[in-house]
Amino acid sequence: MKRLSFFLLFMSVLAGLLAGCRSGEGETQVHDLRMAPLEGTPIEVQQAPAVVRQAYQFAAANSEIMTQIPCYCGCGAVGHTSNYACYVSGTDASGLVQYDLHALGCSLCVDITLDVMRMLRQGKVTAEMRAFIDATYAQYGPSNMP
Repeated sequence: MKRLSFFLLFMSVLAGLLAGCRSGEGETQVHDLRMAPLEGTPIEVQQAPAVVRQAYQFAAANSEIMTQIPCYCGCGAVGHTSNYACYVSGTDASGLVQYDLHALGCSLCVDITLDVMRMLRQGKVTAEMRAFIDATYAQYGPSNMP
């Protein structure tokens, strides 16, 4: 009985943490990270596993960081110039994000983004994140950034 109570308490706390909270600007906050709303993403993204959805939301809301982070999946061959480009192809005239579906099928892109999210929570600066990503992922192929 004691274990069941502990398990239920643990699951309640975990659910609360995963739920995040809303900001007034149409973005959500997940573990204190700025996240774009899921509603504006393609249906394929909305139906993807949670970590993939969160990677898309994070990348779209954090272009200032993600455009400085490389990808090592070989996507430079399709014109991607950063990990950000694995998620976002651009914005239209009204500022609406245009999504790239590349990261839906690329666990390397998502892993890089999840590492950036983790390091941001740890208080790392972009240069530290870039150095870690370069050191960790260079074994998989060439960087799509100089």
